[in-house]
Amino acid sequence: MRSPTTAASMLACAAVLLAACSNTPPPPVVSSSASPVSTSTTKAPSQVVVGVDDVLGGYNPHNLADASQVTSALSQLLLPSVFRPKDDGSFELDKNLMKSAEVVSQQPFTVAYTIRPDASWSDSAPIAAEDFAYLREAMRDQPGVIGAAGYRLISDIQSREGGKRVEVTFAKPYPGWQTLFGNLLPAHLLKDAPNGWQGALATTFPAVGGPYSIKGLDTARGEITLERNERYWEKPSALDRIVLRAADQDGTLAALRSGNDQFAMTRTDGTGLKRLGELGSAVQLHTVARPTVAQILLRPVSSTLSDPKVREGVTALIDRGKLITEATEGGPSDKLRADAQVRVPSAPGFQPTIPAPGPPSAADPAKGEELLKSAGYTKEAGTWRKNGKNLSLVVASPAKQEPYATIAKELTAQLVAAGIEVNAIAPQPRELFSTMLAMPVLDGIQQTTPEGAGNVGIDIAVIGQVTGGADVASVLASTFGCRPDQLTDKTKAVVPGNPLGFCDPALQAPIDAALTGATPVADTLSALEPELWRRNVAIPLFQLADTLAIGSGISGVTAGPPMVGPFGSAVNWTRGPK
Repeated sequence: MRSPTTAASMLACAAVLLAACSNTPPPPVVSSSASPVSTSTTKAPSQVVVGVDDVLGGYNPHNLADASQVTSALSQLLLPSVFRPKDDGSFELDKNLMKSAEVVSQQPFTVAYTIRPDASWSDSAPIAAEDFAYLREAMRDQPGVIGAAGYRLISDIQSREGGKRVEVTFAKPYPGWQTLFGNLLPAHLLKDAPNGWQGALATTFPAVGGPYSIKGLDTARGEITLERNERYWEKPSALDRIVLRAADQDGTLAALRSGNDQFAMTRTDGTGLKRLGELGSAVQLHTVARPTVAQILLRPVSSTLSDPKVREGVTALIDRGKLITEATEGGPSDKLRADAQVRVPSAPGFQPTIPAPGPPSAADPAKGEELLKSAGYTKEAGTWRKNGKNLSLVVASPAKQEPYATIAKELTAQLVAAGIEVNAIAPQPRELFSTMLAMPVLDGIQQTTPEGAGNVGIDIAVIGQVTGGADVASVLASTFGCRPDQLTDKTKAVVPGNPLGFCDPALQAPIDAALTGATPVADTLSALEPELWRRNVAIPLFQLADTLAIGSGISGVTAGPPMVGPFGSAVNWTRGPK
């Protein structure tokens, strides 16, 4: 071990030699007995704090149960996609991940995907064909997924060139193929996980393939910290860190005013919008519509609502306008009334198809009572009864999720006031979508189990249906179409193809024709939308929308592509003036 004196002497000699080659005088030699002085020039990490409504999981962007503001943000920051939407709503190949993706055969319809050799997950495993196959199998087989129809057309997936070339064969032509294989998941970590698909991304991301990675996820504190993914093979993010921080409207407003939040993406009511506007030019405000529509599903697989007259009668008793007013509270969603079954109001060229006047556009209590009477019900002491039993409906909404809890509360009040007994339940979102709304259907009726989870048959579901931001024909088929096995063996109970439980063989042929491009989707919708309204199975209310409030201290943030939001451009965000 060198003595302090020897070390000081060596340092002094080095300083003399350096001075001989430079006009700059050497720095003074500090004696080892002097107090240590920090000479670190390490800068604090560049960081942006984003205000959000909450950070609660799960985070699987393919599950209806997990569809949320924060899940959308995280998927854009952490997960790879083959195609991404542009500002005009069309899709373009993401060359950060892909070398190419093209149709190589029409008979059979085949698409070849070539993945960049250097694309890998954060644990160094390559992003490869197995990730495509894993996602396809889950989307084909699992209940409660978003946009299953296109994946159900895939008949085969072949891995080539060490998994970096993927050849996907479809049973029929599929014009919407570019909407597939977004937000790939790490198959090597998830395919054999104990909880399988239902546990995938329930609490965190086991590996990522985007410009950021998870540093910390603290739902108790309401904070998610993301840091630059040092294993990312493409352009590194300009920022070191992004923090997503949950707060209510008052907290978000205060954080923007003080500069603690650089921007916020938040649900706002009319009062919140006004208060944000009072911040003046220091904060830029944008409305960012989500691809999600709040809906009431009157499920025809319910033994009670399988009667078309009962469904129509219940529909006539519902004050749709009041439900919208109560849930939107004058916020941006109030101007996005979903007056069509498939297309969303923020989409270019949107046209209302809802029949008016009358239900479901407006309540008609007299008509509702007439229909219930024609279905065999009588009103006794203010309650509808038939064969000695009350007309009783189970109304379900996902626990703690807004605006669905508010809608379900108001809907329950309306039905009870009209003389219908209601059992309102709020199960956990994943239980609701993967179990309760996925009960096997036999002979058109859901089969409840005698005991255990999922033994309650749901008559009405108040949920968000992800219906925008993708191929319109795929949305139609995923929302109202049958699973293939529903049309083959009708003697066997099968899981329905959508949360509604809707499957009509008479409508499936035109739905398939639109999906495969045999019929223009506009022509199909012109014929099917009036029929879907007549069935009284789904009452769309409004499209969800957030307010993007961009404060000071950040550059590069925009509203992003339609129904996508700002997070896709995060690699280019920088701290500094707007």
